[in-house]
Amino acid sequence: MANSSTGPLDGVRVLDFGRYIAGPFCATLLADLGADVIRVERREGSEDRYVQPIVPGAAPGEGGEGSMFLQMNRNKKSITLDPMHADGQEIVARLVKTADVVVANLPPSTLQKMGLDLPSLQAHREDIILTTVSGFGRGGPDSEKTGFDGVFQAMSGAAHLSGFGDAPVKSYAAWVDFGTASFAALGTMAALMDRGKTGRGQMVEGALLGTALTYFNFHLIEQKLGGTDRVASGNRSQYAGPADAIETSDGWIFVQVIGDPLFKRWAKLMGEDTWLTDPRFKDDISRGNNGTVLSERTAAWAKDLSTQEALAALEAARIPAGPVLKPADVLENEHVNEVGFFEDVDFPGMPGTAPVVGFPVRMSDSTVGIRKRPPLLGEHTEEVLLSLGYSSGDIETLRTAGAI
Repeated sequence: MANSSTGPLDGVRVLDFGRYIAGPFCATLLADLGADVIRVERREGSEDRYVQPIVPGAAPGEGGEGSMFLQMNRNKKSITLDPMHADGQEIVARLVKTADVVVANLPPSTLQKMGLDLPSLQAHREDIILTTVSGFGRGGPDSEKTGFDGVFQAMSGAAHLSGFGDAPVKSYAAWVDFGTASFAALGTMAALMDRGKTGRGQMVEGALLGTALTYFNFHLIEQKLGGTDRVASGNRSQYAGPADAIETSDGWIFVQVIGDPLFKRWAKLMGEDTWLTDPRFKDDISRGNNGTVLSERTAAWAKDLSTQEALAALEAARIPAGPVLKPADVLENEHVNEVGFFEDVDFPGMPGTAPVVGFPVRMSDSTVGIRKRPPLLGEHTEEVLLSLGYSSGDIETLRTAGAI
């Protein structure tokens, strides 16, 4: 893990009321940059603490935490709290007075009930920044609906154009959630910069549907202006070619050719120089429209080659390609490990260290990344409450009353 030196956001306190990915990972990115992040969980633990448990059936701190929690909550402190309890609301008020940012990916009405809407927060600290993420965004008929990543992959058009046309397919990677978290963190950074100039806080709003539409936007622009009505084509690109998953003698590779220079190199490698003057392949969109032919030619070339041989030949021709790896293969990949994308993170009760990807951007003059493991449930409750002026006796009373 990275050393404990301060990062760019040292001195910024963030209260993380997030759930699952979009809110918690936004706070994680801020924590990676040095912010003091306090994860506020329910007394029994938030749902996302137990998603994909490493040791099914185990208790918290004995391996019951899930892989999602191990990724989303490095560099954070944890307190348990019932924000609907009267004493819990008082704790929230004291916390907010010490905080710069509150992160909460909850529907607008839930924020109000919990006293986490902007006016309620501003009553405790006028220049507070509220970073909130909802599913559908505020102001429309679906604003109060709940939804997860896959719902918005479907609603953006992305799932329709994935798969092979017999049924819509969502990505196994939660790109809508992670994209929203990244946008929310970017907005939060901008709000902190603006507050430094104006002295004013504000609300930063993200929406999963907005993120999905952003990532899929150029396809929607084409649909509106071109009326293309595209349908799924599996792994084959409809905008260039050859760009497809190709089977080798012992596995699969992905080849992606975009632009005339790459196509010329591909045609030379395939021994198909005459295709350079073939009108079917005159530009990227034409190659996409005739991509089946290009994929079949590449597959015929690769079928008797090993994955290693095919990739070596493609690299010699400077054609972008890579192996299709299983999760177990990714963990053993030489390049992944040599670059150091993973950091080994310990956690109580786990059968080994967790390979956690740290802050995804490197900075030449700032310390960013993983400084400490994710917290146990309520591990820092007493420490934080003592810092807010509660005595040990007060804390025991709050615990007995069910506020913490």
